[in-house]
Parts: sequence; structure tokens; C-alpha cells
Amino acid sequence: MSKIKKVILKFWHLPFMKYAVTIVIGALLVGFVGENSVWAHLRNLQRISQLEDDIDEYNSRHQRDQLQLQRLDANPKAMEKIARERYFMKADDEDIFILSDDNRHTNTLLPDSTDATTE
Repeated sequence: MSKIKKVILKFWHLPFMKYAVTIVIGALLVGFVGENSVWAHLRNLQRISQLEDDIDEYNSRHQRDQLQLQRLDANPKAMEKIARERYFMKADDEDIFILSDDNRHTNTLLPDSTDATTE
């Protein structure tokens, strides 16, 4: 045990060792401890990137929905078709029978413009 102690004391008394230990401890504190650390900064950059991707996705959804609203305002037959297919609405003298619900596409609200006019 005394040999280890002598080796440690010998290295500790080297002129640059105190500074090296201080720099290493300081780098560890700055890098990993606290909310202003480099590690927290990298996590925040990753979160910002994820949020920017979400913003882009929501903007594209908003543009798509605005286009669909314009189409619905222009074509009342399309509104009727969506009400029947997506929300199972019917006229008073009709009955609705749902045969299969496996392959429903809920992403597209509007059909092609040719489908709405051919009914």
C-alpha cells in the first residue's frame, strides 16, 4: 500500500499534474453536469431537429387540408360522397350495410374530380 501511495505522491508533485487533473475534472463538469453542459446542448439540438420535422409535417397537412376544403366548397357532390363513405351518413329512405372495414383508406378525403361528377 505504501508503494502505491509513493507513486501517487510522486506523480502528484510533478509540476503539470495538478493542472492536468484540474483540467480533466473541469472538462467532465462542463461536458456532463448541469443544464448548460455540452451533453444537454446536444440533446436540445436533437429535440429542435425533431420539432422542426414535426412543423414541416403539420404545415404539409395544413396545406393538404386547405386544398381539400377548397374542393369541398367548389363541389357539393364531393361533400356528399365523403359524408356517405367516411361518416356513414344516409338519406332518410336509405339503409346502409357495411360489408368490410379492412381496407378503408382514411388518409384521402376526396376522390379524383372525375369520380365525384360521375355519380
